[in-house]
Amino acid sequence: MQEIETSDQTDLKTAEAASIRAGNRALSVMERIRNFILDGTVSAGERMNEVRLSKTLDVSRTPVRAALQALAGEGLLDYAPNRGFTVREFPLNVIVDAYEIRASLEGLAARFAAERGLSDSEREVIEKSLVAGDELLSRGEFADGDLLIYRGINGDFHDTLLAAARNRMLSEMIRICHHVPMSSSRNIVAFEHRDVRRRHDDHHRIYEAIMAREPWRAEAIMREHVSGVRASLLKSLKGRV
Repeated sequence: MQEIETSDQTDLKTAEAASIRAGNRALSVMERIRNFILDGTVSAGERMNEVRLSKTLDVSRTPVRAALQALAGEGLLDYAPNRGFTVREFPLNVIVDAYEIRASLEGLAARFAAERGLSDSEREVIEKSLVAGDELLSRGEFADGDLLIYRGINGDFHDTLLAAARNRMLSEMIRICHHVPMSSSRNIVAFEHRDVRRRHDDHHRIYEAIMAREPWRAEAIMREHVSGVRASLLKSLKGRV
């Protein structure tokens, strides 16, 4: 005999569905605000305005407020009474340390990827990122918006290699390093064209080593790559002084 759903059961399911949608919306808002911080869209010390964010993201202030509280818990934001949330400022030595740790961890990720191999979908994403980067850099100089485009290309490369390492602990440790905004792979800061060209060439070399199943070579190139990004960052910061 088919069970007939009561109105109370229907109301409960509706409420559960609404709760799930609200939870997913809050996570989406948090991820988007996190990306604003990690990719340098908002700067260290900048105040996070709830009203402006809610308009930018086209959501109410409730999920924005929840996201800001969660990101403060992650250490990306500071909170002060009567001032609200601001993007946390990290001393230069902390940023440099984060790059040092990233170099070791991402080198290990490249080694794991070479040892374990890439899936068809992972190869496809990486090859597309290499082609897209080559096309973007072929003009010899950056136009307005090009660095923003390369942020995505660079992030796709690093994120996919990390996924190919198939190690959750390693992913979590690298994610912690990325919580120091200027050390995130999504933050290209103010690098010059030749710096980005050199780093993109590194991507080709890392991929070649992984496809050749040369784990130690892949690890060494990745370590050198991240250390080179740190050197470009320091050069950029000195140029602003």
